[in-house]
Amino acid sequence: MAARENTLRAMPDVAGEALTALAGRLDWVGMDDIQAPVLLAQADGDTQRFSARVAAFVNLNRPDARGIHMSRLYVHLDRHLSSEPLTPCSLRRLLRDFLDSHSELSDRARVRIRFDHLVRRAALASDHSGWRAYPVEINASMDGTHFVAELALEVQYSSTCPASAALSRQLIQERFASDFAERAPIDRDAVLAWLGSDQGIVATPHSQRSTASVRVRLAPGFDFPIVDIIDLLENALQTRVQTAVKREDEQAFALANGQNLMFCEDAARRMQGALDADERIADFWLRATHHESLHPHDAVAVVVKGIEAGFNADVSP
Repeated sequence: MAARENTLRAMPDVAGEALTALAGRLDWVGMDDIQAPVLLAQADGDTQRFSARVAAFVNLNRPDARGIHMSRLYVHLDRHLSSEPLTPCSLRRLLRDFLDSHSELSDRARVRIRFDHLVRRAALASDHSGWRAYPVEINASMDGTHFVAELALEVQYSSTCPASAALSRQLIQERFASDFAERAPIDRDAVLAWLGSDQGIVATPHSQRSTASVRVRLAPGFDFPIVDIIDLLENALQTRVQTAVKREDEQAFALANGQNLMFCEDAARRMQGALDADERIADFWLRATHHESLHPHDAVAVVVKGIEAGFNADVSP
């Protein structure tokens, strides 16, 4: 009985006290790096759970209020993220609860959710497969009644330099001219043997692991098509990085690179065309980054859809 009476006694709440000094409005107040699960509906109808890091914020619109109710933000996050799949509609409801629980303090709210989306990928030629982790970030904000949701993700791919390929072909031609005398009879078997030797591949073009970073705003009525956008970008590029690799897979990967030579500009235009053609994507910001093996710096191309009041064409999002 004494313990119950103790829990019912009034406790101080200094966050609710009015400020007499240092008064002022604050743009954002909240929590970052919250550990939380998120649920995502899968194409087969199942729901998959991911471990996420979450940021939750509201503005502090009353200059005399000392602070917000951070525990209320956490409780709303825990209830929403644990009980329903992540969609634009579920995030709208979450942010509405943020604002309703801070009606006397705030009129803007935002949430950022970051996690790795695991996708099992088949090898190019063998019957092997392996897991790929794709970094995903979902941002949603509400200003009064105006709601915006964005999906951001990264895809890694291989890029082989077209200029380096042309220079390598020239050196191979010169080596061939040196090894096979002019106007001498050409023996097919000798040429085949030469092509399979170190002399036949005297130079190779440089290639590198590259990164496609994309941010999209969806048209109304669509949920977050995470795997679909990943597939869209990888199919446009044709040189996604691999997981389990046997010799036949590595050979298929070499063939894919040789048939898809691309500068960062080429990669950006390939993905631009794919994103432009998808009716679910109302706007996008895209950056192709080639982490050069020739240079100690990166080659970068950036493109946006170009709609009015859409994403800015900044080098960084």
